[in-house]
Amino acid sequence: MYAVIKTGGKQYKVAAGEKIKVEQIAADVGQEIVIDQVLAVGSGAELQVGTPWVAGANVKATVVAHGKHDKVRIFKMRRRKHYQRHGGHRQTYTELEIASVNA
Repeated sequence: MYAVIKTGGKQYKVAAGEKIKVEQIAADVGQEIVIDQVLAVGSGAELQVGTPWVAGANVKATVVAHGKHDKVRIFKMRRRKHYQRHGGHRQTYTELEIASVNA
């Protein structure tokens, strides 16, 4: 059984036992969270799509870790004008382990 959930403005297809990295969630490591914004639930050839959420469906997950992604390099340049700007960004994330998908 799998589900399509929405968290942090993005959509993820998840199943029990998977680990995913999502936008940072304000929760402690080891804490169990319940995600109730479930867009679709599927099992084999059967698919149940919500409008916009599937009624009564939720996904239980455990917070495994918090961290930062690799640095994204930002470089701006105007040719022949002696203009260069360097920058970088490291986006924070929360790693979740999906415990169960309930429909």
